[in-house]
Amino acid sequence: MAGIYIHIPFCRKACHYCDFHFSTGLGAMEDMGLAICNELYQRKNFLADTSVSTIYFGGGTPSLLPKPILYRILETIGRHFLVEKNTEISFEANPDDITKEKLKEWMDVGINRLSIGIQSFQEDDLAWMNRAHTADQSLQSINRVNEIGFTNYSIDLIYGSPALTDSGWEENLAFVVQHDIKHLSAYALTVEPRTALAKQIQQQKIADVDPDKQAKHFSMLCSWASLHNYSHYEISNLAKEGYRSNHNANYWKGLPYLGVGPSAHSFDGKNRGWNISNNALYIQAQKNNQVIYEEEKLTDTQRANEYIMTSLRTMEGLDLAHIQGLMGETAVSMILKSAQKAIDNGVLQKEHNTLTLTQAGKFLADGIASDLFL
Repeated sequence: MAGIYIHIPFCRKACHYCDFHFSTGLGAMEDMGLAICNELYQRKNFLADTSVSTIYFGGGTPSLLPKPILYRILETIGRHFLVEKNTEISFEANPDDITKEKLKEWMDVGINRLSIGIQSFQEDDLAWMNRAHTADQSLQSINRVNEIGFTNYSIDLIYGSPALTDSGWEENLAFVVQHDIKHLSAYALTVEPRTALAKQIQQQKIADVDPDKQAKHFSMLCSWASLHNYSHYEISNLAKEGYRSNHNANYWKGLPYLGVGPSAHSFDGKNRGWNISNNALYIQAQKNNQVIYEEEKLTDTQRANEYIMTSLRTMEGLDLAHIQGLMGETAVSMILKSAQKAIDNGVLQKEHNTLTLTQAGKFLADGIASDLFL
């Protein structure tokens, strides 16, 4: 199995916290669609004979795409790749783009899973983030999705921002239950370098994030998930049974994927690569039948460390047999020795041949993983 990720590098408005590659100039969308299709053709052998089980449109804001461009991209994938019959086709959408007409268009071209960028149902919180939509538009978008008949959809929420109160976070989570939303992606607000948010904090125009507040919100999330029967299957992802994101789950398993579009990353199982993060240069290169692409050949140690990082984020945890197959018994012994302090501190646990984070350890995942690196 393999996945295809399509990066759509356009947004109507720049959110203060976002460091993904995008442009607010929408004039090149038609050319970008053609360039993406051309890259798909050029790299049609990247996945060799591996079948495609997931397709994911991310960004940016894919919901800005006109139907003809979206159809052309999917048609190109279908023509040049071995797409499985029941492939999960996910599509990121902003609430202000979700109309009944658009929802019908997306269903018509084959989209069967939506990821809706709600971020918050609190008006003050949305204004603080500089989101393009309002809380009312968020509510309307969920109602429209249900009316049209999309049963497989997820929403994104951000917690731990200075503008989000504890009661506001409780209200956001209560809305998920009230509307029986089957999948939730919940992210702690992070301050990325070279973003408007980082600059505003540096200039002391707004308050910095509070780690204690974020830890409290995460603890509230864990308790909420347990109470309402959501499987916390990855640190930032929670789902009812049968509604996990297959595309993202395959990332964490280390399965290969092709990334298409400016700034998109790819992984063939041993090597990682990424496209240039410049819309104009990307389009021009595709017009000349070129791919401006950098590649890193991963060592076995790098692959093992990536597996440690991603597997610990999941409820299935780190399978020591996988490490043994990749690096040998000595590597397993080194990891177990490094893990003992975390086990003694109650943030990591070992059962049979697997290491998993405890609830207390989930908020410390990156640090725990780095301590286990080979």
